[in-house]
Amino acid sequence: MLSNDLRQRAALIRPIPKMTFHEQLERAAGLVETRLDALLGNGGGAPVAKSGTLAEAMRYAVLGGGKRLRPFLLMQSANLFGVAEQASLDAACALECVHCYSLVHDDLPAMDDDDLRRGRPTVHKAYDEATAILAGDALLTVAFEILGAASSNPDPTIRAELVLGLAKAAGWQGMVLGQALDLSDERAGLSVAGVARMQALKTGALFRFACEAGAVLGRAISPDRAALISYAKAFGQAFQLADDLLDAEGDASALGKAVGKDAARGKATLIALLGPEQARERLRVLLQQAEAALAPFGAQAELLVETVRFAASRTH
Repeated sequence: MLSNDLRQRAALIRPIPKMTFHEQLERAAGLVETRLDALLGNGGGAPVAKSGTLAEAMRYAVLGGGKRLRPFLLMQSANLFGVAEQASLDAACALECVHCYSLVHDDLPAMDDDDLRRGRPTVHKAYDEATAILAGDALLTVAFEILGAASSNPDPTIRAELVLGLAKAAGWQGMVLGQALDLSDERAGLSVAGVARMQALKTGALFRFACEAGAVLGRAISPDRAALISYAKAFGQAFQLADDLLDAEGDASALGKAVGKDAARGKATLIALLGPEQARERLRVLLQQAEAALAPFGAQAELLVETVRFAASRTH
């Protein structure tokens, strides 16, 4: 039994409150932001030399805020297998560089022709089109410098698997193919299944890599890796569906970018094919699928469950 003195001292000790999901997301985003700042030339050990306007444009594109959802998914997936944050941070930053490069290029006049991103001018507006193209090229390249460096992981086999995985996710059979399909004349005739495939490539490929990379870093067994891939597939579809709903019904000031673009450009979306109500029902089913995929991990996957719920219900 505790003595009166010990009871009094115990009463003075306040339990450390558990961080909310949003606090954990913000905390991880801060870690990623700090590391990206160092990797892109402000803190030593940078794989990129300072080179005037190009370096400035790269930093403008990457350090402009954002939820850092893809890095968060990677770090949390790795955490399922006991991988420390610092051990997965560089892979998370490499993934974010690829994502940011894709945004820079998507915003170009030849692509989606957007003037705003995250509430401020897009890179080609803040600088010029040529600089935006080169900044995107450089961010894609530096991602593989980060992953290939011994500092990202001491095991060369793991580094090689991550490099290969990111190349496949980002390249001509992944994200780039999805963008090509989205820009093609054939998009208007796509079925629901065709749109889902396009979105799985354009948006879902990097989410899948995020989860699979966590499994690679954690040396996960095949069933656990397969479960994370199933989760990622449903996550990517849910994220894009929520994004399409925001474009159709969201508020531009809250989103920090223009809305109603998809309908104005005649883009193929599930909202256009299914209507908002059926789209919401599909979103509900995808959410169930994502959560079911995590069942083998039990309470350890609580944060990943919260992440897909956040992605499906976000308002900005």
